[in-house]
Amino acid sequence: MKAADTFRIAAWVSLVLLCCFVQPSLAQPSSLAPDSSSTQDNPPSRVARTSFLRGRVSFLRAGLDQWSEATLNFPVTTGDRLYTDPDARAELEVGPYTIRMAGSTDVTVTNLNDQTMQLGLEQGTVRVSVYQLPSGNTVEVDTPDGALTLLEPGTYRVDVAPDGNSTTVSVNGGRLEITGAGVSQTLRAGEAARLSGRDPVEIESIPIPPPDGFDEWAEARDLHLSSSSSKKFVSAGVPGYDDLDDYGHWEEVADYGPIWYPAGVTVDWVPYRFGHWVWVGPWGWTWVEDEPWGFCSFHFGRWVHLGLHWGWLPGPIVPFPVYAPAFVAFLGGPGFSIGVGVGGLVGWFPLGPGEPFFPWYHFGGDYLRVVNITNIRNVTNIRNITNITNINNVHYAYRTIATTAVHGDVFSNGRSVAHSMVKLSPQQLAKASVIPHPGVNPTTRAAMSGKPVPRPPVRSQPIDAANNRGRGPASIAPRNASRAGNPRVSPSPASLREAPAARDDAERVAPSRLVTRSEPPPPRIPFAQEQRALAAHPGRALEPRQIENLRIGRRAGPMIDREFPPHVPAFHGAIPRPARPRS
Repeated sequence: MKAADTFRIAAWVSLVLLCCFVQPSLAQPSSLAPDSSSTQDNPPSRVARTSFLRGRVSFLRAGLDQWSEATLNFPVTTGDRLYTDPDARAELEVGPYTIRMAGSTDVTVTNLNDQTMQLGLEQGTVRVSVYQLPSGNTVEVDTPDGALTLLEPGTYRVDVAPDGNSTTVSVNGGRLEITGAGVSQTLRAGEAARLSGRDPVEIESIPIPPPDGFDEWAEARDLHLSSSSSKKFVSAGVPGYDDLDDYGHWEEVADYGPIWYPAGVTVDWVPYRFGHWVWVGPWGWTWVEDEPWGFCSFHFGRWVHLGLHWGWLPGPIVPFPVYAPAFVAFLGGPGFSIGVGVGGLVGWFPLGPGEPFFPWYHFGGDYLRVVNITNIRNVTNIRNITNITNINNVHYAYRTIATTAVHGDVFSNGRSVAHSMVKLSPQQLAKASVIPHPGVNPTTRAAMSGKPVPRPPVRSQPIDAANNRGRGPASIAPRNASRAGNPRVSPSPASLREAPAARDDAERVAPSRLVTRSEPPPPRIPFAQEQRALAAHPGRALEPRQIENLRIGRRAGPMIDREFPPHVPAFHGAIPRPARPRS
């Protein structure tokens, strides 16, 4: 049988199963569907990725009090914070936007979802490139002296003085609105202004500063992106497609279309084998690859094995591609880990073309269909219905040839997979079952970007948890939504999201305050609090209602969503079964 014929059969069977799950009222018990009447709690379709790092760059995950070393291709989400040393530079790619940081810069991703990118710039210099601004989307940069709303595609530079007492705004292209206490002013391409004061904010028009080395570097990075040959094959909103040009080549393959082949990989190279697993909310377990080119190819599309080589098959060209933490299926079950010692095994394999992805995190509405249809090429109709109910009867193309397995402690501690692989026998693979997610919980190390580093010299001071324990965000900062043009001054997003840590009195400085136009979301719950709640259902990310319960000082409560395939404890020890869905 030809490879293309095998692909058609596997894709058909898999997508039929996907249809059964997408429309449970027609073919499946309704209990299989997530208990959600709204899509507001769906995970974002966008994340940022650390796409360039030079020099020492420190990273603080929302909910943690320990800074870590920033690493390439790490997913960055709401509440995360970066700091560059004086001679360092960093870059974040977010679909249609790019943020570049000069040295001595402190930036918090205050909010990042499908409609909003809100940044908090406490000090230093950023350049924001807006390639597209979809209707209904907002890009905002908050500073100690004013809120900046980017109104059009273009390039914008913002410099905040080290003491936070002045901000310089330059519009190289596009249009920007400045709002602050009692003022509102628009800057157009070729204009610049200096902001100072608080009540009211003083806005002084100045000549646009001449470009420096940071501007030249940023423009070169923009040129690399705009001249990428890979943009013909990959959606513009997929971060990292320009890296593919330097690390491989494209070929047109019959029955598949354009496929990208990585260069320089070893003969035994397999997708999702060279890297490690980390815990990133709200998705939970997330793959972080060692390959510098790997972000788009491990979080979008599918991998295909042709002959002796693996190639990446991108999803269709769509306006709004949907990010996923990893396109894999997990293996486990009572018989999978017999005879391997303490800790059990966690196994996984890449999904092939046409094979459905079943998220291991909360979702609702049309999310399941959308996350699949935007990442599977040449699939337009998924409405065919049959009575297939057992996912372990699906013939996954790469289960026998590309499964990777490690001990549970390697997984839970975010350790390198390639250096800790367990060789599986055919008998072990035959006994393994497809499971919804690994039954292991993350350690703090698995929630960090890299190795721990000392706290950098940031100006803002974390909130003292001893004085705020058990109280909601309203006790920390005003929660009344501010209307456009009516900005408010609030504690900086970074100061709200950094958990407390014991420090000398000499380090205790007053938190800086940023002017915000859009209301920031509530701070992430401390990771230690999340870990305790995860004990009831290991390896599965908390649902939105559980997170909200913890935020207001209640117990997390039971999980409501039913998993597919049904959850089975993978390791020794009693694990509570998931609660039945509400009627």
